[in-house]
Amino acid sequence: MRIVSPEEARRIAVRAQLLDGSATSVLDTVRRLGFLQIDPISTVAPPQHLVLWSRLGSAYDPAELERLLWDEKKLFEYVAYIRPMEDLPLIHARMRRRRGNTYAHERRGNEFLKANARYKRAVLRELGQSGPLLSREIAGSAVRTWTSHGWYGNRNVAVLLEILHGRGVVAVVGRRNGQRLWDLAERWYPEIEPVPGREAEQILAERRFRAQGVRLTKKGWEAHPDAPDGPVPDRATLLSPFDRLVHDRDRAEALWDFFYRLEMYVPKAKREYGYYVLPLLVGDRLAGRAEPRFDRKTKTLELLGAWGDTSRLDEAVRDLGAWLGADTIR
Repeated sequence: MRIVSPEEARRIAVRAQLLDGSATSVLDTVRRLGFLQIDPISTVAPPQHLVLWSRLGSAYDPAELERLLWDEKKLFEYVAYIRPMEDLPLIHARMRRRRGNTYAHERRGNEFLKANARYKRAVLRELGQSGPLLSREIAGSAVRTWTSHGWYGNRNVAVLLEILHGRGVVAVVGRRNGQRLWDLAERWYPEIEPVPGREAEQILAERRFRAQGVRLTKKGWEAHPDAPDGPVPDRATLLSPFDRLVHDRDRAEALWDFFYRLEMYVPKAKREYGYYVLPLLVGDRLAGRAEPRFDRKTKTLELLGAWGDTSRLDEAVRDLGAWLGADTIR
């Protein structure tokens, strides 16, 4: 165990996340980070793209991520995350585990599949004959045994596809106008050598630690044995709310004394800052925060608010505007 000072820990965390300007390509960045989280909210840009821009700058082309996913198949999408294809054996262990009966969601999934066994066969047959398909292109005739609380509406086919996706039976093989295209997993995923579940989780945990660089223990900040340390270039960039540098809110507060939460689900009157506020990283400091909004129709990037030390914010906003293709920054 290598215990480092908070100052060292901040440098290591930034460098481990490739926020020091050392990122060189989309594929290498995803491999180093371990995964990208997908979310439909794109007030500025979808988080998977914003995370890559924060590291690669305005040279980052979102089309490169699409090519790696759907053409070269060097990345894959699984339950709202993008991962390197070489991690499929590790994630496949999770797929197998989801077929169990230990947890409540697994039991509910088993109940749903049992009640809809005939419909499951029909959907898999339809995918086999006509896939890839959008969920709305698949006939829905399931028996309702799943209380969705409105998340899936009345489309039981969406519930079925999510369950089968989690268990590795179907796969996301593309997107059409942002909507997922589904097909049989056996036609999309390469053949793999199975990895035992416990071993897979140990490997994934080790990789998460390496990607974070440091973690807080009872003895202090522990640095990963391979964590790089050294001066961090004084670059300024904005971070996605889903960026792994700040995703663990408690860790971000402990390391930078930076309390952060995404307030888009907070009633407007109770928000401390704004709807979609992004942390501002300057060197190895979380210096402030800002609320940009990009109007794609008018190609206008607006700055709705800013807080903290914003002396380098203009630099970050200009870079963001250049990457987005904004004609106007207001």
